[in-house]
Amino acid sequence: MNSNRKTRIGIMGFGQIGRQLYQQAAASDDLEIPVICDVARPDILHYLLNSDGSSECTLEGNYLQNPRFRTRMLQNNNPGETPWDVFGVDMVIDATGKFLSPAQLQPHLDSGAPRVLVTSLPNQALDRMLVPGINDGTAETADKLLSAGSATTTAFALTLKILNQALGVEAATMTTVHAYTSDQPLQDYAGENYRRSRSAAENIIPNSSASPAWAETLLPEFAGKLSGHALNVPVQRGSMLDLSTVMNSGEVSAEDINNAMLAAQQDYPGLVTTVADPVVSCDVIGNTHSVVFDLVGTIKSGRRMLKSLIWYESLGHACRCLDVVRLYQSLNVAEVAQ
Repeated sequence: MNSNRKTRIGIMGFGQIGRQLYQQAAASDDLEIPVICDVARPDILHYLLNSDGSSECTLEGNYLQNPRFRTRMLQNNNPGETPWDVFGVDMVIDATGKFLSPAQLQPHLDSGAPRVLVTSLPNQALDRMLVPGINDGTAETADKLLSAGSATTTAFALTLKILNQALGVEAATMTTVHAYTSDQPLQDYAGENYRRSRSAAENIIPNSSASPAWAETLLPEFAGKLSGHALNVPVQRGSMLDLSTVMNSGEVSAEDINNAMLAAQQDYPGLVTTVADPVVSCDVIGNTHSVVFDLVGTIKSGRRMLKSLIWYESLGHACRCLDVVRLYQSLNVAEVAQ
């Protein structure tokens, strides 16, 4: 395998994350996207892509064209409908948010995908959940069905890992104050449960979160020690994690927490950054880090509890998904070289 060959990615689902994946690939020298699948018309998808700022992208028939590569648009949205091997992809990224179990994702493999990465939390264990900064070293070439976790899970688990290694954390609970998502109605509309049936544009909506349970699988030392939930709020992009940590020692101060996160910027470049300005959610739009730690927001409550604020947005998660793609491609190259 030529190590200089561009990594080829197929995308299924061209919503916000799918478009962010495309934009990041179009700006990279090592990636290209030969095929995108979605139920929507290509001209509508092109229109939405350009509304996100991809002015260099044109639509020529059923092909998206940018200065670096050409992408065939296919109007389908189910695993098994696309012959991925025909397009020579190295990995398929399923960004639909609909297919979250091994049985649902297996048709991608049956249709020629060497590997499949889902951009959401799965509802059953896959071959591996690979989260950059947490368990990069566990990747194996035998892995076929993968998850990159979620933006919330990464922000939660990575911050916990840093604070635990630096200062010692006994237990933690999180509330993600999250931008509303595409599966929420903008007007009150009967949905899967009572609260999820209310207007996302008008309400703060309490919701459950699977992130604590998955964070425990990533950080087994916290088994049975994590909890949390979500509040979906009426903003389109930019989310915040309100994190409460019970420290092993009562001697830990807010300054200690901030210093640990300042040091982590050097240990986790591209993943962790800090901000000392009084930012709000729109200020983190376009930030590619998984953790934007708010140095102003750290407070101590009682003897051993501290509260922290961590900002993030979906673009950071799109970048982590591409980090996972690159990691597995490097494994492929290394295996061939042996």
